[in-house]
Amino acid sequence: MNTQLHMKMKNLLEIANTRYQTAQEKYNWLKTARPNQLPPKHNWTTWLILAGRGFGKTRTGAETIRNWIETGKCKRVALIGHTEFDVHHVMINGESGLISVFPDHEKPVYETSLRRVTFSNGAIAQVFSSEAYENLRGPQFDGAWVDEFAKFRYGQETWDQLMFSLRLGSHPQVVVTTTPRPTPFIKKLMSNPTTAISKGTTFENSHNLATSFLDQVKHQYGNTNLGRQELYGDLLKTRDGALWSYPQIEKARRPNTPELQRIVISIDPALTHHKSSDETGIIVCGRCAQGHGYVLADLSGKYAPTQWAKQAVQAFHEYKADRIIAETNAGGDLISHMLKSEDPYISFKTVYAKKGKALRAEPIAALYEQNKIFHCGLNLSQLEDQMCSYIPTSRPSPDRLDALVWGLSELFLLQGQNRPRMNVLTL
Repeated sequence: MNTQLHMKMKNLLEIANTRYQTAQEKYNWLKTARPNQLPPKHNWTTWLILAGRGFGKTRTGAETIRNWIETGKCKRVALIGHTEFDVHHVMINGESGLISVFPDHEKPVYETSLRRVTFSNGAIAQVFSSEAYENLRGPQFDGAWVDEFAKFRYGQETWDQLMFSLRLGSHPQVVVTTTPRPTPFIKKLMSNPTTAISKGTTFENSHNLATSFLDQVKHQYGNTNLGRQELYGDLLKTRDGALWSYPQIEKARRPNTPELQRIVISIDPALTHHKSSDETGIIVCGRCAQGHGYVLADLSGKYAPTQWAKQAVQAFHEYKADRIIAETNAGGDLISHMLKSEDPYISFKTVYAKKGKALRAEPIAALYEQNKIFHCGLNLSQLEDQMCSYIPTSRPSPDRLDALVWGLSELFLLQGQNRPRMNVLTL
């Protein structure tokens, strides 16, 4: 009996020891991290991590903060995301977020109402969003983590306020984790001598990613500019011969939209829905009384016909649009049928491409050159990437860009452009 009890206790101890070693391994970041996920050894103020999706940027940012907290380097940290939703769901509570990288007995406490994370040693991290960058006035920090900086609408303003608040400790530092986009500020940050840069690709982290995901993105985006940026972490430059450029678009960005006389939802529909199908371009744009155009939203995506019809009709009502515009070269009556099935009274107009895609796009590009079109919406980065990579000889032309061209053509070039907003029956 004693021998059996002894063996049982021995087995239990072995199991407990194995579990302990597994837990220790899980939280030993220095052992599991790849070299480009560890802070550079030379002196730096900003560590800029430019990497593809799935590289492990979030985990790297969270582990860096954990190290700063546990070593006592930082006691007051700023966590800054595009929105508070992003900070909450990605940086803090995400699968690779701040709470997940701490062992159970050291888990920090996140008080959402106070926008504050408190660590077991008394250190505190405060939550901020770039959309409310003025909240960075007043607080002071000895460290910060900024996530997905390239998509901030108020990047320069947010950065300026953060720099003024990093005034504690002997050497305040910032880790910036982002998919690269060639915005003027990212370029400026890269050229700063106090910035250390690490780069990486999606595929470096392939053992933690679904094989089906890797296969799909390689097939669909492997040889595209979007893939270079989103998967390989390349900082894209405007293609030679492109009708638009990134600096031009940044110049056209506006924080607010005036009262609009007309709003249209434009669609470049995909009529199939399988692995190699195109996306459906769905763009919301409007025109004000002063004759300026505003791009309000990009709702494009890979949808089945019923899905893109539902998305377009929902946008029609949400934005109080006066018309849906849809190209019908391939779909014909099917497109009208899909939209009417969602709302039989929708105001709808079909357009048919008689000119080549380049000839349709060039007048719209001219409107941008004349400073008549502005970008006000969020999540326009994929549309803007298509604009800056499209040259008139490209085949095929991008879906989001096609939808943009149709929408702005309706507002500026086609007959009836100056009509006030109205409720009309299906055309």
